[in-house]
Amino acid sequence: MPVRIGSVRARTTVAATAVVAVALVVAGLAVVLLLRASLDRQSDLQSEVSAREVASQLAAGVPATRLDLPDSEEHPVQVVDSSGRVVAAGEDLSAISGSAAAEQDDDAPKRGMVSDDVGHSTGSATVDGETAGYRFASLQVTTPRGETLTVNAGTDLATAREAVGTVTKAMLAGLPLLLAVVAGVTWLVTRRALRPVAAIRTELAEITASSDLTRRVPVPSSRDEVAGLARTTNETLAALERSVERQRGFVADASHELRNPIAALRTELEVAAAHPELLDLDGLTEEVVRLQRLAADLLLLARLDAGERGVTPKPIVLAGLLREEAGRRRAADRFPIGIEVEAGPLVLGSRDRLARALGNLLDNAQRHASSEVNITLREENDRWAVMDITDDGPGVPPDDRERIFERFVRLDDARSRDDGGAGLGLAIARELLGVEGGTLTVEAAPRGGAIFRIRLPLHTVRVGDHGRA
Repeated sequence: MPVRIGSVRARTTVAATAVVAVALVVAGLAVVLLLRASLDRQSDLQSEVSAREVASQLAAGVPATRLDLPDSEEHPVQVVDSSGRVVAAGEDLSAISGSAAAEQDDDAPKRGMVSDDVGHSTGSATVDGETAGYRFASLQVTTPRGETLTVNAGTDLATAREAVGTVTKAMLAGLPLLLAVVAGVTWLVTRRALRPVAAIRTELAEITASSDLTRRVPVPSSRDEVAGLARTTNETLAALERSVERQRGFVADASHELRNPIAALRTELEVAAAHPELLDLDGLTEEVVRLQRLAADLLLLARLDAGERGVTPKPIVLAGLLREEAGRRRAADRFPIGIEVEAGPLVLGSRDRLARALGNLLDNAQRHASSEVNITLREENDRWAVMDITDDGPGVPPDDRERIFERFVRLDDARSRDDGGAGLGLAIARELLGVEGGTLTVEAAPRGGAIFRIRLPLHTVRVGDHGRA
């Protein structure tokens, strides 16, 4: 497979390699500096030991001309007096530069004593005609005769510098190889980690091409983010499949519901055209009105499915809305509507949507009631406005208490379409209340019948409206 510079695998490999390279360079510098400092301390110690050995001889009264001096090539030693004159030097040692003699304390030690203060510096010495770098230790000593001398002793830095150079070269030689290993391992690990992602992408592409929403992407056995992505993708595909099936069912049911009134209307018009004396204007008007209402319901559901909101919520006094909707039905009520208001809750939402939902529920209750319909309005836990719409009809079987809120569902298949409607009223009511943040459920009434319970979140301000209508 060709390597793409912008791919996740390539970017991950480059980033990992760069991070490791920076870390190795920093770690290498730290190691080299620590090694160099350690070797310098060791050289300082060796130089100081050599200087103290010579100073101890001077403090003991050994003349400068009879000093036992170490090998000049490894530890060049030079003894100078207070005026800077060389009074003793190692064999074949011709010059020392860069020693710390000038930095010594002006307070000379007592007679026969060696100073505790030691100065360290890096300089050079010429031994047998060859100049090399050395690490010097300088200290003062006072002879028993009262003469103060300075002893400069050095340690060859060639070995230390060679060790530092060897380590540095080894690191520089191993760095590219180590980076190559890191890059290769990162590339392989990333490829293995992204293999499930490639499988998910391939399966999604095939699902898109085939439009087969029953298929699912493979879920890897690992419990990582890729497995979570696969599960979420399958959940999304399942939700999409349900949505598509719902839309197909909706279109099929809508076509069926529209076909019947249109066919009936066409039949009546054809009969009227052949026999004008049989024209039933009232029947035609009723069919047109029912067809108009069905089309309006279908359009409303389509807007809700599309996620349409588009209404600025406003405070609504539920008691006033309830009485208003009940008052619209009193003239043509099949049964009276009793209203009991135990509280005056205020909710935030769309008055038209809430009125439509309440109207659908009142129509449903009056359609199924035997003798009465009652409405109770109250508050619950200072959080909810609760409205119960109760009828004394046959009730709703427990197994059907969720199914009745589906679209085009009519439990009583034997009743006429005119009496039963298209089976959209309860579905519209629940979806409208859901848009407003509320819920709609159905329960069995204590004395028989059904209770449709609306819960809406309370607004922060409440209006006192107690009493019974």
